[in-house]
Amino acid sequence: MKKLLTIVLSMALLASCKDQPLQPVQEIVLQTDNPSSLPRLFTNSKGETFLSYVERTPEKVAKLYFTKLENEQWGVPQLIAEGDNWFVNWADFPSVIENNSHMAAHWLQKSDKGTFDYDVRVAMSTNSGSEWSDSFVPHTDGIAAEHGFVTMLPLSDQRTFMTWLDGRNTKVEGEESHGGHGGGPMSLRAAIFDKDGNALEEWELDDRVCDCCQTTAAQTDEGIVVIYRDRSKNEIRDMSVVRLVDGEWTQPKPLMVELWEIAACPVNGPSVTANGNNVAVAWFMAKGGTPEVKLAFSKDGGATFGEPVMVSQVNTSGRVGTTTLNNGHVLVSWMDNDNEKASIMLAEYDNSGALINKMTVAETTAERASGFPVITSNGDDVYMAWTQAGDQSMIKTAKINF
Repeated sequence: MKKLLTIVLSMALLASCKDQPLQPVQEIVLQTDNPSSLPRLFTNSKGETFLSYVERTPEKVAKLYFTKLENEQWGVPQLIAEGDNWFVNWADFPSVIENNSHMAAHWLQKSDKGTFDYDVRVAMSTNSGSEWSDSFVPHTDGIAAEHGFVTMLPLSDQRTFMTWLDGRNTKVEGEESHGGHGGGPMSLRAAIFDKDGNALEEWELDDRVCDCCQTTAAQTDEGIVVIYRDRSKNEIRDMSVVRLVDGEWTQPKPLMVELWEIAACPVNGPSVTANGNNVAVAWFMAKGGTPEVKLAFSKDGGATFGEPVMVSQVNTSGRVGTTTLNNGHVLVSWMDNDNEKASIMLAEYDNSGALINKMTVAETTAERASGFPVITSNGDDVYMAWTQAGDQSMIKTAKINF
């Protein structure tokens, strides 16, 4: 009788647990030894999710780590690189990608005494991150200037695509420097590297772009699409698109003609996600002083986009992210502000732009130390990471259940 009662109670407990709904935000704890920040998430073609982040030691040494998600838990963090001469910036931060045991990681390192004199450094691994190559500089100009805001994509044959903002033309004799960024125009460049870091091809994609907004890129059926904030001579800073089609880059083209005129960099780049030739781009703009987050869809690999939908308006600071689910729905993350506080938001849209769901993921601060929330998906599983700013910054990661 006692044994039967135990079985009945156990079955009742299991039924009770099964009937309880999942929490919308399930935290996945990341253990770090020091204050942590600048997270990036990446999901490979096998559905494996990786997190990279930076720790700062009391001695002001920056350390770049990565870890892999296994059974809804982060594995043991592995050190990629460290240095006391890195450029550590809330908006321009490292990344890691992986493709069939081949990995590439990037970070930023000071190259001279100027505030924005820093290089991109890249290291590669052929054994899933157990060992890393000596780092190399992907840009070959040798000029002490700003190089950063990198986006990397894994390609076939263990090749790596990279695009970045390149300041080689900003250091112009006789030109007044703008906020330390130099007086000449920032350019957008890209290259493809083999598994050993040798450049196979390199291009200048646009000779005049916004100085400090993130780049973003995705692989479509047509080829690679790159989205970035452009900059005209009269300070129009709308989103632009370039695409690699049949081995040739298209000319820069506005994603949407908005004519946002601003004589400063908003430090707020776009985010693109693609599934086949279905492409979605989220971005921030504030024409007329009204902050907005918008989302636009393309069905032809980014060649053309439909009218955007309004994701958030008035009380938003942008800092957008995007990902695509198995059913083709697109998720957008961003930050809404309420004075010094901020909410990390997430919304789901179908591929016609109709809003399916919307939720608040977490509360944080509106300060720069909160950085940029990041998002990725594996089928229908959605993961987010963000920096919880405070006396000691700390990375938070979570699985999101709609």
